[in-house]
Amino acid sequence: MPTFEDSDFGVQAPLSPVKSRDNHIIHRVPSGGSSLPPGSHGSTIGIPADGHVPNAVEVPATRSPHAQSYMHSLSLSPSMKDRRGSRNSFGATLPIPRSKRQSRLSSTLYPDDRPTRPGMPPVQPSRDIIAAQIQDLSGKKVRAAKDMAFVFDIDGVLVHGDRLIPEGKRVLEILNGDNELGIKIPHIFLTNGSGKPETARCQQLSKILHSPISTDQFIQSHTPMRALAEYYKTVLVVGGEGYKCREVAEQYGFIDVVVPNDIVAWDETIAPYRVFTDAERATSRPRDFSKINIEAIMVFSDSRDYATDMQIIMDLLRSENGRLRTVAKDPISQRIPIYFSQGDLLCPTEHPIPRMSQGAFRIGLEAMYKALTGEDLERVVYGKPELATYKYADEVIANWMEQIHNDERLPTNIYMIGDNPASDIIGGNMYGWNTCLVRTGVYQGEGNDENNPASFGVFKNVLKAVQTAIRKELGKDFRFEFDDGINPVHHGIGVSAIE
Repeated sequence: MPTFEDSDFGVQAPLSPVKSRDNHIIHRVPSGGSSLPPGSHGSTIGIPADGHVPNAVEVPATRSPHAQSYMHSLSLSPSMKDRRGSRNSFGATLPIPRSKRQSRLSSTLYPDDRPTRPGMPPVQPSRDIIAAQIQDLSGKKVRAAKDMAFVFDIDGVLVHGDRLIPEGKRVLEILNGDNELGIKIPHIFLTNGSGKPETARCQQLSKILHSPISTDQFIQSHTPMRALAEYYKTVLVVGGEGYKCREVAEQYGFIDVVVPNDIVAWDETIAPYRVFTDAERATSRPRDFSKINIEAIMVFSDSRDYATDMQIIMDLLRSENGRLRTVAKDPISQRIPIYFSQGDLLCPTEHPIPRMSQGAFRIGLEAMYKALTGEDLERVVYGKPELATYKYADEVIANWMEQIHNDERLPTNIYMIGDNPASDIIGGNMYGWNTCLVRTGVYQGEGNDENNPASFGVFKNVLKAVQTAIRKELGKDFRFEFDDGINPVHHGIGVSAIE
């Protein structure tokens, strides 16, 4: 399976190297992003050419000939794949954050309150002391454990909506230290889910999975889109429940965030089939949008009102530079950019059959735009399997390694575990990760997927996948529980000899 190379995407030579996946280097792109200046990539979608952007790196959108046939071609109708294929066109760029996240270990969210001793040092469990002694005597296995990492999709792998997949709980216990070494095995969460601030989502997952999850090891589909706040001031943010996506955008640093309710509160005739309630009006922020230029459209999450959201988006795409109540003479040159946080057509939920996701909303918009203008809609899609998401994941993994093992680098052996062949598996394969496909979500087939086969295999559930991967790296006799009764000095059962 082909992998992405920087040369495929025209990325400038790296500066300030850090150890990483292939040659133990994380590519630090110099200030200013890619080798081409912003806004001059030969695409109708260009970020504003406003000069130096210190906290973002521009990753050219996927355009490898090997990837093109897979990127977001999620239509159920093969005859429509060409039209619905990715138009993250040649030269389009996906800015992602360059700087480390500001939150550190203090952002870890625990499912239960931990005991504290005011004015005293934190309690160090005796188990941690024993584990440290065992690890001192098991050098080879410890090095192997620190040289592997897991990247988990969430929905369909660890949970179904708010319902726990039981094997997911056990997996996190093992990776958080319930193994023969008592060692933390690096792992992060990479989901095309969206619609909530990262802190709220981590808190929710910590309670469901009964394991601590830090925002520093968590990537939602719109997490890398925080970098776009450095390019746009006034944006329309679409999707999600209530005003949660506005909250997300404001936390990312967007200065002026507009949501569809603000526009409907200003002019109810813009959405003739919408019943706008007094409660919605009271919480909206109406103003005269005929005098305001909206600079970009951000679809952060699944729409809760297709009719209203599509109408407003279509009005803006056909307007003069994002000003409502106008119609552009040239719908191409005056069109504002539109970004989608991910492209999945289907998403596993508590319903027995996967439900339509943001990709379906995007396909509908593309069809409407084509019918109204005769032109294809140029747009930019983040999320799996887009290259920018994986480059951002590299940074998160390396930063998490620094936190748990004081070693900022990428492990050699990275395992992606997902349930969707068209996003989790193809993206991981093209990025050179080991991929594991589980049958607890979107994929329900027998054997491997024919179009996007998982490189490491297909598994009944996430626990089987993780156990198989760990035994491959750490030995077939590796045990998935920690024995508190072991005396490391006496080399008790399960303790490796000094290697």
